[in-house]
Amino acid sequence: MRFGVLGPLAVWTDAGAPVRVPEAKVRTLLAVLLTRPGHPVSVDRLIDALWGDRPPRNPVGTLQARVSQLRRALEEGEPGGRGLVAARPPGYALDAGPDAVDAARFAAALGRESADPLARKRILGDALALWRGPAFADFADAGFARTAIIELEEGRLVALERHARARLDLGEHAAVAAELAAPAARHPLREPLQALHLRALHLAGRQGEAFAGYHALRERLAEELGADPGPELAELHRAMLAEGPAPPRPAPRLPAALDELIGREDAVEQGRALLAGHRLVTLTGPGGVGKTRLAVEIASRSLADHPDGVWMVELTGPDDVAEQVASVLGLREEPGGTPLADALRGRRALLVLDNCEHVLEPAAELAGRLLAAAPGLRVLATSREPLGIAGERLQLVPPLDLPGPETAPDGLRESSAVRLFVARAAAACPGFALDADTAPWVAAICRRLDGVPLALELAATRVRALGVRELAARLDDRFRVLADGRRGGPARQRTLRAVIDWSWDLLTGPERVALRRLAVHAGGCTLDAAEAVCDTDVDVLARLVDRSLAVRTEEGRYRLLESVAAYALERLREAGEEDEFRRRHALHYTGLAEHAAERLRGPEQGHWLKRLDQEAANLRAALGNGAGIGSVNALAWYWYLRGRFGEARRAFAGALAAHPQASPARTEAATWLTAFTMLAGEGVDSEELRQTALADHDDPFARAKAEWLLSHVHWAYGDLAVNRRRVDRALTVFRKREDRWFTAAALATRANLALGHGDLVALERDAVESVALFAELGDPWGRLEASDALVRRAEIAGDYAEAARLLREGLRLAEESRMWPETSFRLSGLGRVALLTGALGEARDLHERALDLARRHMARSAEEFAEVGLGLVARARGDLDAAERHLRARLDWLRGIGGTAGLAFVHAQLGFVAEERGDAVRALALHTEGLAAARAVGDPRAIALALEGLAGARSLAGEHAAAAGLLAEADGLRAAAGAALPPAERRDVDRIAGRIRDASGVVADTGESPSPGESSSPGEREP
Repeated sequence: MRFGVLGPLAVWTDAGAPVRVPEAKVRTLLAVLLTRPGHPVSVDRLIDALWGDRPPRNPVGTLQARVSQLRRALEEGEPGGRGLVAARPPGYALDAGPDAVDAARFAAALGRESADPLARKRILGDALALWRGPAFADFADAGFARTAIIELEEGRLVALERHARARLDLGEHAAVAAELAAPAARHPLREPLQALHLRALHLAGRQGEAFAGYHALRERLAEELGADPGPELAELHRAMLAEGPAPPRPAPRLPAALDELIGREDAVEQGRALLAGHRLVTLTGPGGVGKTRLAVEIASRSLADHPDGVWMVELTGPDDVAEQVASVLGLREEPGGTPLADALRGRRALLVLDNCEHVLEPAAELAGRLLAAAPGLRVLATSREPLGIAGERLQLVPPLDLPGPETAPDGLRESSAVRLFVARAAAACPGFALDADTAPWVAAICRRLDGVPLALELAATRVRALGVRELAARLDDRFRVLADGRRGGPARQRTLRAVIDWSWDLLTGPERVALRRLAVHAGGCTLDAAEAVCDTDVDVLARLVDRSLAVRTEEGRYRLLESVAAYALERLREAGEEDEFRRRHALHYTGLAEHAAERLRGPEQGHWLKRLDQEAANLRAALGNGAGIGSVNALAWYWYLRGRFGEARRAFAGALAAHPQASPARTEAATWLTAFTMLAGEGVDSEELRQTALADHDDPFARAKAEWLLSHVHWAYGDLAVNRRRVDRALTVFRKREDRWFTAAALATRANLALGHGDLVALERDAVESVALFAELGDPWGRLEASDALVRRAEIAGDYAEAARLLREGLRLAEESRMWPETSFRLSGLGRVALLTGALGEARDLHERALDLARRHMARSAEEFAEVGLGLVARARGDLDAAERHLRARLDWLRGIGGTAGLAFVHAQLGFVAEERGDAVRALALHTEGLAAARAVGDPRAIALALEGLAGARSLAGEHAAAAGLLAEADGLRAAAGAALPPAERRDVDRIAGRIRDASGVVADTGESPSPGESSSPGEREP
């Protein structure tokens, strides 16, 4: 994770996505820690910075709450982020490495030395580029930041001066003079800065300004400081007098920029650096991406590097390229004129050749000839494909940065595509602004148009007529919507269609065929897929990449920009090939799905999950193009592992509707639909669904797999005894067939069911065997599933260190495999362990993360587990209203699916809430209902929990002897099950026993004696 203080406070993930830190106090806390990253900041200093002379009633506790909020915000931004905020005497520290904070990277760059002015320029330029505004800009008036701000701003001036000195050594006189004007005005008495500015003015040929500036500075120093100019300024003055005026330079021939260049600062500096080191640089990229505008900016900022002239030549027509260049230079190429090579020989000049792609060979020939004849010449070319001559260096001009998943306006402004669109839309439609209403549609427009500047600018002109919502909705017909082009400029850039027409016209026949057929792929394709589906080859694909019509990603996939794909699809239809190539596409990707299905259970699971992730859009397109029901079945386990329950339900419902005839494949699809319906959890009784789905199975192995699957997805709900019998039957079939994967899976499910029945011996036996089998098979999901029961066994035994170890190991595996429902369960599990060990803030954070993840992936069981956990945390904190709210949130859902075990646990917890409020009648009713549900399950631990709750209600009503008897009965049940309450879970029992003892002298037999200090842990864990 990275942190920024060289400007407004900011946090980014390592991948560059912004991290939101909400609430002013939490941001202040982070800012204070960032004044000394890696070092502890005392609690007293933190409290003073946050609240000054008006601290809260409990400042240390409130500070801890703010620390917890900061940890949660960092963890939500990037897994592991919470660990960056460490408790370290005498307070807290932000454990960020030296590369993680922009101020530290800036300081490191400032300490680097180099004798090479080009290297110094690059190092210091990179350092200055880290600044986004004044240091700690949003805490400029805060006392805690004052020293850090002074030190950082002084460093910034030193870096600016060193950078300017290096650039002057490289001859960038005019550019330095212009860029130092504002800093020199802000710091009128800083002699090193003033000396550099005056020197730059003099070397740029602005001697009059330089002499006037020197005399004004001498007067300021005398009036305000009573001092004369120092030795550096005095020496500069003598040199200026001795050198006299500099010779005039030719005026540059560059078009004036009409708009601000947005989002290309890094590209400009990259281009200038390439030009400094190489004599031919070609800017390549798709049409409309802004190559010409970028070339103008690079050339404009490089004027001082080319004192003998800068010219731009737009190669607009079929005329001789050399004649077009000569005309711009005011020459006449032979015969009868001065040859270009002779005119440029001996000059330090820059020639910009724009729009080379349609005259590629003559442009390349001329550039090569001129560079060979004129050693001081440099050429900057723009082309949709490389010139292909010796010494050429390419700079790919990509589309602008797209917005991430966030749609809040502040987050969207990090995207250069959004900034460009908003700026142009505001110019075209006065009053338009990026706000909460427009932000989602602006983000969608920028994504749909791939961040291509020309497309964004054309779309921005339509905002006044359509508004952003309607504009976003009409982009499926983008060529008509963006047909009213802008006036002025080349015809090829006036409409979106014209831009792509220009590129299409330059293609050969095989390239046109390949491009139009590639359009059937959604989200790109591999080389193998392009060859198999489109009958193309790598040479043609390489030419499309060279011509900027296809993009080859770092993963080796070939992708078309969405506008290019839409255009190519029109061409495919014109050729009458769409139906044939959609059919071939469907065959290829359904074959891939069926091949992957055989490998998703075992050691190749991670590889094939990633592969199917890459092809998710193609797989959806294949299913939409009429893939068979077998292909849908093949994707079921992938959807399950990825937690894509809604997508799976839609696919299976559609497949069943399209294939009404009875068949084994249809029966399997119906089973999967039932499983995903149960996982989505819409209040439908799970036992009724199971019975319906199992009715049509004839094949013993298919039925066994169905019985296991439908028991596995909802093992904790419905009739656990029936679930156990189904799994037993399935396990018998799997063992007989010697199918190790399904045997291991059934054992893992049976271990969980043994927990529900309180049979801890059977739980451990089945779980250990399952773990061993899945370890042999190398199946990541299986290792997660098999370890789950062992986590629960460790909790019951009070071995929280072992439970946490297993959970952390599982969390790492689930996150690496991107199994998000499993990730949610492990987060909640860690939250339970934190709760049981008294770390209530951490427990709440973990459960909140788990709940958010479960909701985003519609994993209802994981959602219920997390929400109930939040209820337990709230009760442990004494917030009974929040506890009741969280616990009741899942009651109706549990009743709807027949969640008997969960109902027993939630009723017990609600009963304890009522008891702690002093409501004996309500507590008795809730615990009675919970006892009925527990007895229906048959778990002695659940029955014991209900009896303990009833004891609390009875003791509250004054029935102390009866209450003591209930506690003794509960203790006997736990002892018989080999699951005595560990100390951390005795809070409710000890409280109730203490009430009985204090009120009546009756000593309740509760097994273990109370452990001191265990007052903040919850009651029994949900089965």
